[in-house]
Amino acid sequence: MSSSIRTIRARALVSAAVVVALTAVAGCNDDGGSKNGKGGKDKASEAPSASGLPNSLTEQKLSWKSCPAPTTLQGAGDAPGSEWQCSTMRVPLDYAKPDGETIDLALIRSEATNPSKRIGSLIFNFGGPGGSGVSTLPGFGADYQRLRARYDLVSFDPRGVGESAGVKCLSDKEADASDAVDGSPDDAAEIAAATAEQKKYVDACEKNSAKVLPHVDTVSAARDMDLMRQVLGDKKLHYFGISYGTELGGVYAHLYPKNVGRAVLDAVVDPTEDPERGNFGQAKGFQLALDNYLKDCATKGLTCPLGSDPDKAEKTIISLLKRLDKNPLPTRSGRELTQDQAVGGIAAALYSKDSWQYLTMGLTEALQAKQGNILLLMSDSLAGRDEKGHYSNQGPANVAINCVDDKQRYTVADVKAKLPEYRKASPVFGEFLAWGMLSCQDWPVAGKTDHPEVSAPGSAPILVVGNTGDPATPYEGARKMAKGLGEGVGVELTNKGEGHGAYNGGSKCTTEVVDDYLLNGKVPADGKVCS
Repeated sequence: MSSSIRTIRARALVSAAVVVALTAVAGCNDDGGSKNGKGGKDKASEAPSASGLPNSLTEQKLSWKSCPAPTTLQGAGDAPGSEWQCSTMRVPLDYAKPDGETIDLALIRSEATNPSKRIGSLIFNFGGPGGSGVSTLPGFGADYQRLRARYDLVSFDPRGVGESAGVKCLSDKEADASDAVDGSPDDAAEIAAATAEQKKYVDACEKNSAKVLPHVDTVSAARDMDLMRQVLGDKKLHYFGISYGTELGGVYAHLYPKNVGRAVLDAVVDPTEDPERGNFGQAKGFQLALDNYLKDCATKGLTCPLGSDPDKAEKTIISLLKRLDKNPLPTRSGRELTQDQAVGGIAAALYSKDSWQYLTMGLTEALQAKQGNILLLMSDSLAGRDEKGHYSNQGPANVAINCVDDKQRYTVADVKAKLPEYRKASPVFGEFLAWGMLSCQDWPVAGKTDHPEVSAPGSAPILVVGNTGDPATPYEGARKMAKGLGEGVGVELTNKGEGHGAYNGGSKCTTEVVDDYLLNGKVPADGKVCS
């Protein structure tokens, strides 16, 4: 089953990774200060701390050193004038056994530029699940320079991700072969092939990562963040969560409401939905974003390969995808652009309005030149595949975290029952997201919850930012999250715009409201709207 379809299932990766990869396509064609550990030998005893963890963990000293190259995501430029430092932090593999085996989490930081007015650490999670904070933060540090004046910018690879006991499943060669299996099967033979490939994938994950699979859940990741808060020396957790990072932030607030400082949740996962409803919401969300793109393209005249009628333009795309199902397009790499990869490439470009120009380029190439180079590159960016054919572990981590979190296990019969509803919601994306329901079929670890618990009575106000044109985490999720956090806790800010995430998405109003909250503690009126 296509890795790009697995990746957009349920909780999509933050758009940052996609935007960076698409840039390459163009060339192709006062809450108490904290004191961070400065290194040194850990002399803590094994006595338990107030948190129930041994002092050897809560009092560990972080040894910050210059990060090994590369520290940026797929060649993204570092924040001007900044210096990035890396370290590791020990956490329990199993929080039920806090004195037992530990794993190392990879951390990265850039220290505040105005230490006399430093608030503390601002911890980022960029989404997924499966996104590497160590790889992502440096590439987009320039977007947070104003915040860096008063915060140490900090991010990390969550457990199971990247350099933090990363989940491993297929080899690169096996992943390419898996990618070639039709992710939207049309008959019994294709369904059998897709389910067999799914079983092969699951078996590989179990073989290569059995020890960590039961322990990569979001609750454990939230506990890691509270330990991180303590080790960094912060009295409160100041946090910026994007996409899946909003779910992680909500779960943290539920577990540790009194420890919440200033927290922003942007591109919000709906905490009330099960995976099937989450996939369905994404089908509608990506379709909305595609419709908005097609309307915009129709105004471009001759530069739009789809013409001036948005309805006909959608039919043109559907026709292209049908042809690709039987006749993939060639690319310069020697690989072919399949139907699955074309859908993944289109989805990738919808994560940001800045990427729409690349979607136009990719569709022009596919329709006129009968080549699939650009759409394939965009699909690869979503799947975490680089130009040398190496896959990051974002796909395996995404599946592993989703499947240990979610109790639900869907079958082929469940998918068939939902297909008409999904097709109606999105003629382009519906089928693929319906079949994505099978991602946890045969998973070796039972899921833990029906949906995340985010109620946080007693927490400080949390700013919840929803973007009306968000394809991956539809706008309605922000309202559900704000309500779920509780009255007086969840404060909703609406951004009228396109793309996955609102901060630095083009709205000066939204960016200023978020900055004023994080830097000055000013909580906006609940329900404020920016455009």
